[in-house]
Amino acid sequence: MNPPMTEGYQQKRYQGPVKRYVQTMDLKDEPALIARYRRAHSEEESWPEIREGIRQVGILEMEVYLIGHRLVMVVDTPIDFNWDAAMARLATLPRQAEWEAFVAQFQKCDASATSDEKWQMMERIFHLYE
Repeated sequence: MNPPMTEGYQQKRYQGPVKRYVQTMDLKDEPALIARYRRAHSEEESWPEIREGIRQVGILEMEVYLIGHRLVMVVDTPIDFNWDAAMARLATLPRQAEWEAFVAQFQKCDASATSDEKWQMMERIFHLYE
């Protein structure tokens, strides 16, 4: 059983500075589909090739959060990470196109949309200013 969400989520530590990307997307507002999407992203059912591909393109950590049918994805990368180049490379890796086609059935967007078309970058509007 998972601890209560109010306990927070421990974060990885990195050797040096990192940068973070945050994206959002909506799922189809159908509880059975959302439950299947959640299972597809579980440790037991997520595709190893997809997790490995994410690491191969230089992503240090990727987390997906869910509330209702709204997803928020948090991606931590090295400072010199090039998002566009990494996403173009990721799209060519084994099973990536198959994964995108599989998860499209759950997502509230055109089934032929690319990952960059599905996931919308979020703008940071606040942080604890130094």
